[in-house]
Formats: sequence, structure tokens, C-alpha cells
Amino acid sequence: MDEELRSLTERLRQESGGTAAFDRLLATGDPDELAEVLTAPGQPLWARELAAFRLGRGGDRRAFESLVLLLNHRDPPRCAAAAHALARLGDPRTARAAAALATNELRVAYALHPVRLLVALRAPESVPALITTLERRLRPHDPYRRVALACVEGLGALGDGRARRVLTEALAHPALAEAAVHALARLPQEEPAG
Repeated sequence: MDEELRSLTERLRQESGGTAAFDRLLATGDPDELAEVLTAPGQPLWARELAAFRLGRGGDRRAFESLVLLLNHRDPPRCAAAAHALARLGDPRTARAAAALATNELRVAYALHPVRLLVALRAPESVPALITTLERRLRPHDPYRRVALACVEGLGALGDGRARRVLTEALAHPALAEAAVHALARLPQEEPAG
């Protein structure tokens, strides 16, 4: 059992009270049984999360909507598990959904995991979404420094020259300056004007 599955299993076992229903969902090899949990009325959140996570890691796109909802949840471990499963799902809608969540100012408190997912996906939507999110975080007294830092680090990892301007602006922010220096160093060299 890998670390992500072990962590999720321990958390959801406690949340479920270690019921037989939990053990059955954890053990089943039937994707249809897991998918049914996502649509059946009255299912507890732990059951939906476990089913979506297992389906997502298995590449079953029926998990997509549930995983996107969990990616935007107020509970960081749920967001992290959903991001992990979405990164493995292989659904072409994932990057667009993560970009929408990362750039939604009404939900910026929950943008950390969508930002990290965008970096992992390396999709066409990734760099523009991270630039937009970081630009908004460079306002004075912005309380979302972890999101800003994830954007700076992610833009460095993606190594796209379009990020040069916003990373240069990030140098003026003490909490971001060191990461911005490292991120800028990872960008391709600018062509001299000629």
C-alpha cells in the first residue's frame, strides 16, 4: 500500500468508525460497486471520498466530478487526496477544472491543492492559471502566502518564460523572494533584443 492510500485509509477508517461498510469499500475490486457509491443517495462523505479516490487512481472517469468537488473542499487532507487521484485519472477535463479552482478568488483559501495539481499536470492551462493566481496574491497584506509560494515554486518547476514578469514582481515580497530567485533561475534565458 503506497503512502497516499495508507494515509487516506487511516483517516477514513477513523471517520467511518471502522465499519463493515468501510472494509467492504476498501476491499472491493468491482468498479461498478464503487461508482454506485458516488450516485446513491444518503452516502456518507467518507464513503464517497474512498470510492472516488479508488476509481480515480484506477483511471475510471466516473470519479471526475466527485474528485473535483473534493479538490475544492475546506479540509486540506481531502483536497490532497483528490489532487493525487485526479493526477492519475487521465481525464482531459482535469486541468481546466483545476485552473478554474485555482483562479477563483471566492475560493482562494482552498487553491493550494489545485495549484499543485496544475504543476503536476503540466497542461496548457497550468502556466496561465498560476500566473493569474500569483498576480492576485502580490497585493499588499494578502493572507494567502502559501498559495503564492506554491505558484512561485510551480512556475519555476514548469520553466516557462511567460512567468518571468510575475516572478520578477514576486522578488519584492520578502516571503516569496528566495523562491522567486530560484524560480527565475529555472526559466530559459531571454533572447537579447536585436
